[in-house]
Amino acid sequence: MDHKVKIISLTSTKHSGETYALIQLWHRRSILVSFLLTLAVLTATYYIEGTHQQYVRYMEKKFFWCAYWVGLGILSSVGLGTGLHTFLLYLGPHIASVTLAAYECNSVNFPEPPYPDQIICPDEEATEGSISLWAIISKVRLEACMWGAGTAIGELPPYFMARAARLSGAEPDDEEYQEFEEMLEHAQTAQDFASRAKLAVQNLVQKVGFFGILACASIPNPLFDLAGITCGHFLVPFWTFFGATLIGKAVIKMHIQKLFVIITFSKHIVEQMVSLIGAIPSIGPSLQKPFQEYLEAQRIKLHHKPDSGVPQGENWLSWMFEKLVIVMVCYFILSIINSMAQSYAKRLQQKMYSEEKTK
Repeated sequence: MDHKVKIISLTSTKHSGETYALIQLWHRRSILVSFLLTLAVLTATYYIEGTHQQYVRYMEKKFFWCAYWVGLGILSSVGLGTGLHTFLLYLGPHIASVTLAAYECNSVNFPEPPYPDQIICPDEEATEGSISLWAIISKVRLEACMWGAGTAIGELPPYFMARAARLSGAEPDDEEYQEFEEMLEHAQTAQDFASRAKLAVQNLVQKVGFFGILACASIPNPLFDLAGITCGHFLVPFWTFFGATLIGKAVIKMHIQKLFVIITFSKHIVEQMVSLIGAIPSIGPSLQKPFQEYLEAQRIKLHHKPDSGVPQGENWLSWMFEKLVIVMVCYFILSIINSMAQSYAKRLQQKMYSEEKTK
């Protein structure tokens, strides 16, 4: 009899939940209808032939280009314990290539296509020294901001995990969250520099709020995961956390990183670096030669037309960088698999321990 009562109770609860969901959907029917109409109009615009298709193709290309950099940004800040360093592997080299090309071509009006897949100098002649720092910043702003937005999105999992744990009272299977709880318990007795730095980040975020999160997000900060866990644990509103993180990472921090790369790869700095390499005793000239060959090959490529049929050689530096990218991506995938395996093994051990305890 009790079993039947439980079944009836569960069935009635399920039906009441479905009814509540339908009522909520009915109250928001205007939003639903607007979304469906917008989706239908966009679908029709995409598939119907006409003069508007050139704009559709342009928007499609921009959308996938932005999605590519947002995805790389997410991979950089999320990864189950290890992130793929996509700034060093993708965005940094892209900004450096644009900077070197801008100084060589004295322009950033690269022909599209082949840009951004390949950079070629425009046909129009430009005066020497006419390129400005602001022009290069503007050329790579979209890619940099999208990458920064991706890193902000990648910081959300620690926030949601800590928030859900605080609201439910459950213990999540996450080492960083467990370290955070241990840090709170031993806050008064922390002596080493790493623990004090983590406590400083936690206090800044907890006491200052929006501007504390903004300050932590605006500088290269390996402890920012702790800021997300802190905000989730202390139930900081979502838009306070995400808004400050987005502004800090996609606007402030990205402009700092862009300026650093652009200044580092400006023409006179690169020439000075190559000459300094040549000044190293004994091995200097042999080290300097591949860098000079690489820069010369890049200059030839910038003035090379795709349909001219001139063969393009590959420098060993570019070959090494490509292999480094492959190794880093493989390491990233293996680290995710390893982290998932460790988490699964830990859950199995906890399950076996609980079963033995109940016997």
